[in-house]
Amino acid sequence: MFSLNKTVMLLIDVQGQLAQLMYEKDKLFKSLQIMIQGMKILGVPIIWMEQIPKNLGPTSEEISQYMTGNTPIEKFSFSCCGEPLFMDKFEKTGRSQVLLTGIETHICVFQTGYDLIQKGCKVQVITDCVSSRTKENKEIGIQRITRAGGEASSLEMIFFELMRAAQGDQFKQIVKLIK
Repeated sequence: MFSLNKTVMLLIDVQGQLAQLMYEKDKLFKSLQIMIQGMKILGVPIIWMEQIPKNLGPTSEEISQYMTGNTPIEKFSFSCCGEPLFMDKFEKTGRSQVLLTGIETHICVFQTGYDLIQKGCKVQVITDCVSSRTKENKEIGIQRITRAGGEASSLEMIFFELMRAAQGDQFKQIVKLIK
């Protein structure tokens, strides 16, 4: 089980034209919007990554509008762990339970998850908050993460796992988000 004080969310590469080509793009964007808002309600830090933005473009407006007060970290490696600025920011959170979101599931999301698992982190890939250009690549990316030792989860599942109980203001706000 993940806990609020140990969890961090990664938002990986939801950028430009590539984001528009994702399998079930509209569902992905809606889920990411809810996920980001929920993490903010719960006080879970979000690390925002962009793959070579001068080539791929900035994060899609549908997503970046929810990231006010946060700045993306540029990367060239497929795995976020190959970017020293990411590793520095990640280590400074002091957290070891990682929620993977973004694109593409079989490339950057998988490689990041694999590397974090190798570093001893607990990883959950949020299946409704990741995608690839094809359904098959999305599925194989999720399978590879789980075979490497990560877990598959969904945004509703992780919200309730982190809250643990149906009480309090955060619970009321989260329920409004997902209804």
